[in-house]
Amino acid sequence: MSDVTLYHWEPNANSGKPMLALMEKGVEFDSHYLDLLNFDQHKPDYLAVNPQGTIPAMTHGERVLTESTAMMEYVDEAFPGPKLMPEDLKDQWRARWWMKFIDQWLAPSFSMIGWSVFIGPAVRKKDPKELEAAIDRIPLPERRTAWRKAIYGTFSDDEMAESQRRVAVGIRMLEDALSERKWLACNSYSLADINGFNSTYALPLSQPDLANDEKTPHIMEWLRKIYERPAAKKTWAMGKTDMVKRVQLLERS
Repeated sequence: MSDVTLYHWEPNANSGKPMLALMEKGVEFDSHYLDLLNFDQHKPDYLAVNPQGTIPAMTHGERVLTESTAMMEYVDEAFPGPKLMPEDLKDQWRARWWMKFIDQWLAPSFSMIGWSVFIGPAVRKKDPKELEAAIDRIPLPERRTAWRKAIYGTFSDDEMAESQRRVAVGIRMLEDALSERKWLACNSYSLADINGFNSTYALPLSQPDLANDEKTPHIMEWLRKIYERPAAKKTWAMGKTDMVKRVQLLERS
């Protein structure tokens, strides 16, 4: 039994970041799967680990770690294995710049679009009283608001349009950066790439008009190179829903 336990959903977005970082470092960990669509993250057993009810979370011995990007940096520093943060200070700055940009600019927009077209409709099929009870158990008020908007489809047209605008801007920025460097932060694979991949691996499916081999060849090559890494293959093999099939679009023909 490992002294590391990871509480996660699918290898997607926030959950996928520490999953892939641990795999890249070769760290053995106990996987504790939480079904986000069944509100497992708001049940007493998990709230005893992370009272905020957000996923992922990780325990390392007696330590409890939350916030996926900070968890990745912890994993890189705490365990042996290949370094996932560049040595050069400017490259470190660029890696952290990209992680913050993705976390604060791109990921929320991807999330709003994804919740509107996938999570909301998937959860909406549940009994209305059961849904309201589940929402009421969410510890953070802002998360209760977000879940209600997703479930009942009440994101405004302006909110959705702004999310789509931000996605388009972010895609252009990624393509420009990857036309200058082999990887996102520098010429070596880093946490920035792990962070970015987990938010963008499904771009060819979710944004086919903006991200494709003709318009964004550097993004497409970057995504394929990451997917071909053994750690990525192992990580995505841990998925339990049809969501993981989206990554198969990155298979080379």
